[in-house]
Parts: sequence; structure tokens; C-alpha cells
Amino acid sequence: MRLRLIFLSFLLAGAAGADGGNLLDNPGFENNTAGWRELWTSSPGSGTLTVVTRDRHGGKQAAQLINSGSAEWNLEPAARVPVTTGDVVEWSAWVRRDPAGHGPVFLCAVLRDDAGAVVDWFFGEQPLTVGAGWQQVRAWFVVPAGVGELQPRLAGSGAADLWIDDATLVKHANLHVRRADDARAPLTVANAALEVSLNPADATISVLDRRDRRRYQSLPLNAAPVTDAAVSGHTLRYRFFHYDADCNVSVTLRLDGELPECVIELSASGSLTRPLRYPAPFATADGERVIAPLNEGIAWPVDDPATELFRLPTYSGGSGLCMAFWGVADAGGRGHLSIIETPDDAALRLIRSDGRLHAAAEWDAQRGELGYPRRLRWVFFNAGGHVAMAKRYRAHAQRAGLVKTLAEKRRANADLDRLVGAVNVWSLLGDPVGTVNTLRALGVERILWSNGESAEHTRALNRLDVLTGCYDVYQDIMNPALYPRLAYVDPHWIPAAWPDGLIQDASGRPIPGWEIADQDGRTMHPCGVLCDTLAPDHARHRIRAEQRAIPRRARFIDTTTASPWREDYHPAHPMTRGDSRRWRVELLRTVSEELGLVTGSETGHDAAVPHVAYFEGMMSLNPYRVPDAGREMQRLWHEVPPRVAKYQLGHEYRLPLWELVYHDCVIAHWYWGDYNNKLPALWDRRDLFNILYGTPPVFFLTREQWPAQQERFAQSYRDIAPVAHATAYSEMLDHRYLTSDRAVQQTVFANGTVVTVNFGDQPYQAADGQAIPARGFRVRY
Repeated sequence: MRLRLIFLSFLLAGAAGADGGNLLDNPGFENNTAGWRELWTSSPGSGTLTVVTRDRHGGKQAAQLINSGSAEWNLEPAARVPVTTGDVVEWSAWVRRDPAGHGPVFLCAVLRDDAGAVVDWFFGEQPLTVGAGWQQVRAWFVVPAGVGELQPRLAGSGAADLWIDDATLVKHANLHVRRADDARAPLTVANAALEVSLNPADATISVLDRRDRRRYQSLPLNAAPVTDAAVSGHTLRYRFFHYDADCNVSVTLRLDGELPECVIELSASGSLTRPLRYPAPFATADGERVIAPLNEGIAWPVDDPATELFRLPTYSGGSGLCMAFWGVADAGGRGHLSIIETPDDAALRLIRSDGRLHAAAEWDAQRGELGYPRRLRWVFFNAGGHVAMAKRYRAHAQRAGLVKTLAEKRRANADLDRLVGAVNVWSLLGDPVGTVNTLRALGVERILWSNGESAEHTRALNRLDVLTGCYDVYQDIMNPALYPRLAYVDPHWIPAAWPDGLIQDASGRPIPGWEIADQDGRTMHPCGVLCDTLAPDHARHRIRAEQRAIPRRARFIDTTTASPWREDYHPAHPMTRGDSRRWRVELLRTVSEELGLVTGSETGHDAAVPHVAYFEGMMSLNPYRVPDAGREMQRLWHEVPPRVAKYQLGHEYRLPLWELVYHDCVIAHWYWGDYNNKLPALWDRRDLFNILYGTPPVFFLTREQWPAQQERFAQSYRDIAPVAHATAYSEMLDHRYLTSDRAVQQTVFANGTVVTVNFGDQPYQAADGQAIPARGFRVRY
């Protein structure tokens, strides 16, 4: 590795320290599993660790790790190594992998601060490549600032069958001790609003906002001293070696005229096996919050130790960010915004240092290299907070061609007007016409009927002026040879696409998709994943045939904007993530414009905004849904999981970032396994968020709940639908907190509608003297 060469050069130049011995007890499992922690799996019982005497690398024994299903797993030596900033630690193991195992496997480290709090769960990931026989996997770590302890880890997800032997953990020299010798002055560029300085000793950046004299300082970075630095006007160019990413990085930093904005562009050549984290995040302060478009949006307090350290890709609406930005702001609205201008291979990484949360930009490889130049824009605010950030991103989205309003889409498809203010209904009741007639008798006028019904029922519902839709998907493909063994066979699978139409990873194996249960009730079989380049033609063929027989008006395309953009190494249809995004968007364009249907997709991502009318799942914050929401849609939860109450429906955390950017472009719904009536104890609170955001409800009708709760369903519709209908075509202009505890919130729309919601337990006295009851609302049209 290049890092080892750099490291050796430092040793020869006199860096402090020397190679040490192996810090692991029982590295080769000769004493069974002594010195190793118990295998952890996210699904209890899915994995086993067994000491074996066959298929060993050295000595008399090795360990065999088997994992089934899609569960995550990790194996850790018991050793936790005390470290200081700049320490070089080598973690290696000999690994042999059964080709049948198909999940990713990598070496990494868990980093903790001096108090024992986790700073990073997966630091310095080094993937295992698939090869024949035993191979030694090495990961080199340069310890960042704020870390006091390093825990080595072998981790992975999905099915695995691998052998581990002869592990080593060695602490080498410290690379930061020579930085004190670098006495070069900072390099600075400035305009009327900002003064940006580069520390040539370690490539860290500080920014002075000249308007309020606030200084932003990036965290220390694992980088060699800067070389080839030059200033020209508002532009600063420089190079440095990035230890963690193991590559030379060239940087162009440019102030954007006289604006309080700065653009940073990175380039690098050669392989990239780890994400490149640069620029380093700005240090945060107590009282600030990290603001991120995790679905609708969230604001995490930086000093809350309970916040999980997520990695949120900008290329995944379901497991990442639906818009390519994030920010940090204090209670007064001052702060900074990061806009990822090249979002196809990027991510937000939450890290913890000095007891506080920080928001770091990471750049993923494109087919093994950094590839194209990567670009990030910093924007600094001395007021406005999350609203100013969202509006600045909307301006960026307009320039990128992503802002296409519902009013524009309605001119192309008048059926879209039926969607506005309509409740999204999924039903297990049967008798769709009778159910709709009952809903109408209860006052529920506007309905999106998402169940795919027969031709006879669809025509009857069309006569009742219902927006008739159905479910569809163009991702998962099951091996037809397994059909006789499966608990069910999905009619949306495309047998002809197996196996030549499947996405392959870099080793040439199909990547795993959704898992289907075997009839034995124990075994799970993964689907393959259809290459996105093939999906539009399959959709044309299927939908045209269906529409001739069943005249539906809408179609929900599952997974397309929820699952991540994917790379494909299949020689017949190779893709980058950027290609994947373009073909996903083309699929939705085909359905909405070419085939003329009101189109929705799962969760949501703003790459698809010009071609969809609704996102089912945008209202639901994905990590905070109830467990198995995607498999047990019909299950009602009568006990409320604490993290659902705290984050999913917590007024202290949620933000309407999506609505502030795209309310007049796409209608946002709850997830189909996280609907209004999912948790009866939180039904009222969920309705209040619909009212505040101007979004319609989602009902999942079951025989368990519908007969006794018809009036409660009707009340939801009566409270929510008028606001959703009145504001659908209007931009959300503002969102504000009227009380310091965030319990009373207000939204303002471009058509003059003002919504005030009281999430608190006490009445709120409005400025005009009128009281808003506890857990109540007021709407001014």
C-alpha cells in the first residue's frame, strides 16, 4: 500500500516510535476463542463462530464464521489499544472466503474518545476482495484527533462463510510529531464576506465570517503537509497526501465572488479503497444542531450522546439523504451549509469528537477510483438557520433543473389534480367499491386507491372519481429454479432477466436483493437485482399490456428512489452510480410522461422530482420506523418504541426540510408500513405533522381496526385534507418555532395559508389572544 511506503519514509526521516509486537492474545485461535469477543449479529442467532482444525492457515486451528440472511455482523478481538493522535496502527488477518458467501466483508476499527464514547464505528474500512484460497487483508490506520482507544474489527453483512486465522495488531510510529517543525504561515483568500485560511502543516481550514466575526475551524486531519500551494485572487490551489484514504489529493478552493460561499473541488488519481474524507468537518459547539434531510428532515443536538453515528449516502433516498446537503446551526440561526454539487458518490458521516457530533463529507470511489473531480460548496449564514439553508438549496436545485412544480405537471396530466389532498389508502378489506362508498359516506372525498384491483373494480372506482393505482417494482429478480421452494412467488419478477440481466459486483457475482422465505420457514433466499439500464423497457412492455386491460390512473414504483444507486460490473451492461441514477430517473419518466400515469415511488430522492407526483415514505424518517415496517405492514403497534416517539414523531427533532424545498413539486406521504394509524397511541401526533406540513394522510385498512375506528379515520381526513388540498400547489415559505421548547410550530405557504400546531401538553396563547389547545392546531387561509 502507498500508506506503508509513506510510513516507512517517515520512519527513515526520524518519526517517533518503532514497530511493536502483536498486541493480540490468541491471534490464531490456538486457545479456542479466548481473547476474542462473542460474534455479534444484528439478527440474533443468524451467525456462528466455530473453531476448526481443518482449512487452517497456520498452527493447528482457525475460526470459521458463518452468517445467514441479510444481517450485519462483526467479530472483534478483545484488545482495545490506547492510542494518541497520529499513531499508526496496522490490523491484519488471514482470511479465506467461500465463493458462495456474497455479502461485503471488511477490516475496520471502532474509535473511542478518552471517556469511552464511540467516535466512529467503522473507521478506515478496508474491503476484502474475493479470491481463491487464503489471503492476507491489511488495514492501516492513522489515529485522528480526539481518539483515546482503538478497537480492531472484522465486519460484514449478508450471507458469509469464511475462515479467519493469524491476526495481528501492531502499533507503529507516530506521524504527527514532526508537524511542530512546520512553521509556514497560513495561506489566505478573502472577499467582502469571508476570510478562508489553509494550514499548510495539515491541510485544515479555518473560515472567518467578516459579517459577525465568527470563526469556523475544521477538525484536525490525518494529512501530510501541504505542497505546491499557490494563491491567485479568490482561488487557492494545493496538494497533500491523505493518510486515511491512502492517496494524493489535489484541491482547488475558490471563493464565489463576494458571496459568503466557498467551493472546494478535489481530484486524485489511482485506486481508492476507502472513502476520502475531506474537507474535515468544522468543530461544533454546545447548543448547535446538525441539520440533515433525512427524509423530511431532522436536527440532532450536537451535545446529545444518544445520537447514533450514521453514514448517510447522498445516493440513497431510503438509507441516506434525499437531498445533497446538510448544515450546522446554533439557536440564533447562525451556521454553515454544505451542498454536495457532485452527489452520485458521496455521503454524510456523523462522527463524535470531544463529546460533540460533527458532520463530515466523504467521497466514495467510482469503480475503484476517485474518478471525476468532486465538488462541495460551503455557505455561511449569520441568521436564518434551517429555513435559510433549505431555501439556498432550492436555488441550487432550480439551477440543476430539479424544481418542476405540481402545477407544471398538472398541465401534462389532469389526473394529478385527483391526487391533491387525497388520502392514500392501502386496504386488506376486500370489496374496494364498498369500502370507498363507506369512506365517502364518512366525508372522505378525495382518495388515492393504491391497491391494484381487477378491471371491473378499477372501472367502478374510476366512475367514483377515485385515483386508481397499483403497486409495481423493477428491482428484484428471483432465480426461477427456486420458485417451487418459496413461500410465495412475486408476479412482478421477470424470469427472462435471470441471470443475464442482474447487476454484478466487482468480483463478477450477482449482488443480493430482497430476501424471500422458503417454505420451510427458516431459510431466506436472496433475489438478484435487475440492472437499471433494462428497467424502462421492461416497464413499457408490462404497463402497456396491463393498461389495455385495466385502465388505471396511477402507479407506485417501489424501491426506485429508496435503494441506492448501484455500480454494475456486468460486461453486458456496466454502470456507475451516476448511470444508475440516470436510468432510474428514465424509468420514472417513462411511467409518468411516456405512459401518462400519476407516478409515485418509495421514500424519495430529489433526482426524481421532475418526473414523479408523490413519494410514499418521505414523511417517515427511515432509521426511526418500527422494526420490520417493510415486511409487517399490516401489524399495529400498541406499545410505542422509545426511539419512534423521540425521533420519528418528536417535535424537538423533526424538520420540514423537504417541504421547504419541494412542497409545491411533490406530495409527501408516510411509508406504507408507517402510516397514520400504525401506532394508535401516536395517531393524533402524526396527524398534527400532516397538518403542519400540508401533506395528506396514509391509511392502512385492516379488519382488526376498520370496523371500530371508522369515525377516527374520518376525523383524520377532516383535519388534514383541507390543509393538504389548499397548499399542494404552493411553496412552503417558512417554518418557525413559537416557543423555546419547540412545542409550538408554524408554517407559512405562498398562497397565504398559515398553520400553527401545538404539540405541547398545555394551551398556547397566540399573539392575537386566541388559545390553541394542547395537541391542537389553527389554520388561517
